[in-house]
Parts: sequence; structure tokens; C-alpha cells
Amino acid sequence: MRKILTVVGARPQFIKAAAVSRVLRAIPAVREVLVHTGQHYDDNMSRVFFEELEIPEPDYHLGIGGGTHGQNTGRMLEAIERVLLGERPDWVLVYGDTDSTLAGALAAAKLHIPVAHVEAGLRSFNRRMPEEINRVLTDHISDLLFGPTETAVQNLLREGISPDRIHLVGDVMYDAALYYGEKAEKHSQILRRLGLVPKGYILATVHRAENTDDPSRLRVILEALAQVHREVPVVIPVHPRTRKRVEALGLLSLLEQLLAVEPVGYLDMVMLEKNAQLIATDSGGVQKEAFFYEVPCITLREETEWVELVELGWNKLCSPERGVEGIVAMIRHSLGTRGRPARLYGEGKAAIRVRNRLLDL
Repeated sequence: MRKILTVVGARPQFIKAAAVSRVLRAIPAVREVLVHTGQHYDDNMSRVFFEELEIPEPDYHLGIGGGTHGQNTGRMLEAIERVLLGERPDWVLVYGDTDSTLAGALAAAKLHIPVAHVEAGLRSFNRRMPEEINRVLTDHISDLLFGPTETAVQNLLREGISPDRIHLVGDVMYDAALYYGEKAEKHSQILRRLGLVPKGYILATVHRAENTDDPSRLRVILEALAQVHREVPVVIPVHPRTRKRVEALGLLSLLEQLLAVEPVGYLDMVMLEKNAQLIATDSGGVQKEAFFYEVPCITLREETEWVELVELGWNKLCSPERGVEGIVAMIRHSLGTRGRPARLYGEGKAAIRVRNRLLDL
């Protein structure tokens, strides 16, 4: 019996883990131990995703979240180490670039348990982003690195990582988009509930610390979206941290000018993405999902890890430093545009490739 211990903590990881867990569970000689750090602890950010993605209940729920990056990572590292000492898995599997990712990889590496990193090799080349630090450190202590794109693989090679540790597998989020896209069409009622017309609204998401923790940037983003909302409805599922910052900075009146809703489940989010006229976001995962569903995207940052999407014209970078009018102009210009077609992220078999390499199949 092979034992794989999976560490997750945030919404994007639940989606990626769902794709891989489904194919792992298809092998009788494999036991997956699921550890949820609690980084996203709100029911709308966590429980509903487990239910909709059909992920089994976590074997361990550590309940760690809501602190600073240092507090979260330190507490997670201590708690995950205790789990690893008890379970002694053959592999520890981590995803993406969160504090949970780094804590899981560090705890395993210090106990000499092999680490596999799904979505390895992404680089924004902005070391001020906590996510960039997390992903770089995780890559350099991992034993297997599963790159979603050729660009990611080349980033790892340039950093001197041995080629025999690197595997180009495609993107497990694309696997999930294919698998759950039809399910969303059948089961989601979000458009009817919010009174939205397909291709008649803009979807926005804002959660990264560089935007939410900077009062000027957050104000600019909300003012720009409020201005656009007078012409095209803007729907924004509000991340708990974003709402907390909006309230603390006295920006609630701007948020109230938008169609602001509580965080939505995965199937509802898929429906909102698929039917949007345009998406404005600072999320890495949402940028890709926009591409999967052929929706133009504005990224509210100075850089992106998914440079291929910018090169193809599906994604445009728009820093809040451009000001309110800069963002408004970019959104207006991008409405109705399309990028060039391309197959960047594989053909929906990334999870199977990850599983087969982990198990030497």
C-alpha cells in the first residue's frame, strides 16, 4: 500500500487536489491522507468546495488561518510535522504557492520525506509577493516538480534544478475545468439568482495582499469598477480578507456601488466565469480559467505568472498604479476582444500524469 499525504488550505488548491485525488482513489493500492490546514476557513471558502468537488472529508483539519504570513506558516509547519511523524507517508503532495504549500514542503523535507510539487516553475519575478517566495522555496526543496507549461519548465532549468526532477504534465486546473464545466451548467443557478444575463456583465475578484493591503491601490480598483458598473454590471464575490480591509479603510460605500456578493462555490464561480463578458482579477487561477472559457481578462497587477496568456492576447496587465481612468480605459478597450487560439495546458490528462509518476506506473 502506497501512502500519499496531500496538503491543501486554499480554494485554488481544493480544485487542483480534486483532479489528482480522483485519479489516485482509482488505484486500490493507494491511500491518500488529506490534510487541510484551514488557511481558508470560511464555509463559503472551504466546505462548499469540498462538497461540490466531491473531495473526501480531510483526515486532519488543522484549523490554522487568519494570521500573518509568518504566523500561519510557523503554526502550520509545527502541526504538519506532527501529522507526518504519525503517518510516515511515501510522498507529500503540495500545490501552488500558498503558506500551506511552503509549510507542507518544509515539514516533509526536514523529515526526509519526498516532496512533489504540482504547478511548479511559475514565476512572477516579483520577490515582494509572498506567493513568489513560497513557490521558489518549495520548488528548490521538492523531489518531483510537475510543471504545467513549457515556460514553467524552462524557469526551473534556468534556476539550476536537475532535469530529472522536472516533469511537464500540463495543468490540473484544466482537467478540473473540463470535468466540472458541464456539471456547473446543469446545477448552478447563480445567474438566475443574481438576475444576470449571459455576456451582460463583468466579473471581478480582488484578494492579493499587494492590492488589499495598499489603501491607495484598493481605492483605485474599487473606484474604477464602480465607474464601469454604471455602464456594465460588475459582479464581485468578496474575499473575507478583502471585505475586512474595505471596512477598515472606510471604502464600504464604493463596494456597495457594485454587485457585491459573498464568496461563491466552485460551480457558481465556473458559471460566472463562463458567462462573463470580461473578467478583471488579481488571481492567478482565475486568469487561467478565463482562458479556458475564452473570456478576455484584465489582470490588476504589474506582472503575471501566466505570461503565455498575455502573449496570446487573452490577458492584459493593468496595474492599479495607472489610476482609475487607466483601469476604466483598459476594461472598455478589452470588452469584446479575443486572443489567439492555443493549447497551452495539455489535453486534460495532467492529473493522470502526476499520479503515474508518483506511483512509477
